Amino acid sequence: MQLDAKVPGGILAEKWDRQRFELGLISPANRKKFDIIVIGTGLAGSSASATLAELGYNVKAFCLQDSPRRAHSIAAQGGINAAKNYANDGDSIWRLFYDTIKGGDFRSREANVYRLAQLSNNIIDHCVAQGIPFARDYGGLLANRSFGGAQVSRTFYARGQTGQQLLVGAFSALMRQVAAGKVTLFSRREMMELVVINGQARGIVTRNMITGEIETHAADAVILATGGYGNVFFLSTNAMTCNVTAILRAYKKGAFFANPCFIQIHPTCIPVHGTYQSKLTLMSESLRNDGRIWVPRNSVDTRSPHQIPGSDRDYFLENKYPAFGNLVPRDVASRNAKEQCDMGKGVGETGLAVYLDFEDAIKRDGKEEISKKYGNLFQMYEKITGDNPYEIPMRIYPAVHYTMGGLWVDYNLMTTVPGLFALGEANFSDHGANRLGASALMQGLADGYFIIPYTIGEYFAGTGLNKITDKHPAFRAAVQEVNSRTNKLLSIKGTRTVDDFHRELGSVLWEYCGMSRNENGLLKAQKLIQQLREEFWKNVIVPGSERDFNQSLEKAGRVADFLEFGDLMIVDALARKESCGCHFNEAYQTEENEAKRDDENFCHVAAWEYAGNGIKPLFHKEKLIFENVELTQRSYR
Repeated sequence: MQLDAKVPGGILAEKWDRQRFELGLISPANRKKFDIIVIGTGLAGSSASATLAELGYNVKAFCLQDSPRRAHSIAAQGGINAAKNYANDGDSIWRLFYDTIKGGDFRSREANVYRLAQLSNNIIDHCVAQGIPFARDYGGLLANRSFGGAQVSRTFYARGQTGQQLLVGAFSALMRQVAAGKVTLFSRREMMELVVINGQARGIVTRNMITGEIETHAADAVILATGGYGNVFFLSTNAMTCNVTAILRAYKKGAFFANPCFIQIHPTCIPVHGTYQSKLTLMSESLRNDGRIWVPRNSVDTRSPHQIPGSDRDYFLENKYPAFGNLVPRDVASRNAKEQCDMGKGVGETGLAVYLDFEDAIKRDGKEEISKKYGNLFQMYEKITGDNPYEIPMRIYPAVHYTMGGLWVDYNLMTTVPGLFALGEANFSDHGANRLGASALMQGLADGYFIIPYTIGEYFAGTGLNKITDKHPAFRAAVQEVNSRTNKLLSIKGTRTVDDFHRELGSVLWEYCGMSRNENGLLKAQKLIQQLREEFWKNVIVPGSERDFNQSLEKAGRVADFLEFGDLMIVDALARKESCGCHFNEAYQTEENEAKRDDENFCHVAAWEYAGNGIKPLFHKEKLIFENVELTQRSYR
């Protein structure tokens, strides 16, 4: 199959305007004839549901949580990027575009990234109109701060609660449409299967997580806004319910999966503190504006941080990258923190941490000013660790945070299955091999508010859609698949818990397909995952019944999918024989030990097609063409 990204021709800055003009339209009177399913109610899902309903479409919105307000988007802390140049420090749409392309190590589409930069300003205007309480400067104007990978201040924020505040805005817009009868909201539902009829996405099968009832829903198009798959590593900063199931179901029904091994490691997370810890907590990247990262110069220095004078401290990011200092991109900061710990200079009981120190900032600006910027983050850190960051440096270490891989989509955000769209973190499109901080919220809202309302109309206008209900035989077949899988999980009655399998899978992936990787390790991981998957289907224990509130069953289904998906990640990592962004293959590095790309052979998107259970997936590639930026070795020195 030839991948067609459907990128419009012409000048880069005019592509989106041209595309909007050339897209087919549906008249207001006819929109009410179309039914759309939206899976997920985070920023991408809620904004898409609200906007499509406002246009007149009939929308069904589904979420795992009891309320859309509990979607994982609420956890985003630091901010959202936009090229407003309010700080008057040289920002522009072009600079935001270039920083994002460069930050992703030149592994994303030019046209998509430029469109994202263009729409960033619309997002801020829209959110201000909604009443989002962005921080403001002394004159009452919107404030900005810096984030990694940029030398300008372009990040808008609401203290450390930016995701929460933006989600309140999208949620309010969504609930307005629920009250108007244009959106039907289904909470506590999990998508179990995608229904494809005549090659088109026409519905879903869900499980009511309270009663266990299996439900079917038909539609004219399906939108997946289900977030990322970082929890495949077991320990991550993601909410516990974040999973790969919805997009894996789509993959197995014909949607290509792009760059599955592209995951993001975030450098400022609270370190692991116990064997049976279930998740990790993020400390916002915004803290790197004022916090200084360091380790003792001497690996045997066990003094408390206040007893170590400046001459005995190694501010390794500031020394190595003087142009960006502590605000290098996440992949660079993470790799260097790991390097220091591998050299034996890590701090804390485990030695797997570095200091993030606010002593100098507090002396310079005062405790009150630092509290205004980061107070709630400091409170959260103290509640979790028992240490007061105003008095004792934070201890941080890299952890899995975000996934750049996802379903392959074209410029219109449609997958290789006609009528199936993927938004936000569920698609691969905008971040390349490393997402810059404060760009996730930007992409989710751009996709939901400003892109899908145009592009889904093109699909409806140019596609013949027969009227289909959930009585169609394809729905019965999908329900049988779901029931068969559920019954198999419940019938095994083994001796190992679901969490036990998940923890081992995460350990294997983190060790061999995490911050650093090599071919021998990846091949070993492949065998270990295949063995673990075989044992899972023979020896897992899943108590309870299918027609009941059964969280063990929910977990088992998700971990079964993680085990299958973990193998796909390894296949993708083995095929990409280069280092790029966060994905550091030890065989491909510069003399300065930085990631070394191979643009001649790997300047492409790797898109994988499901070939059957136990069969290696089929490889397709979308060649990345760079007409407006020069492919260069990334440098932040």
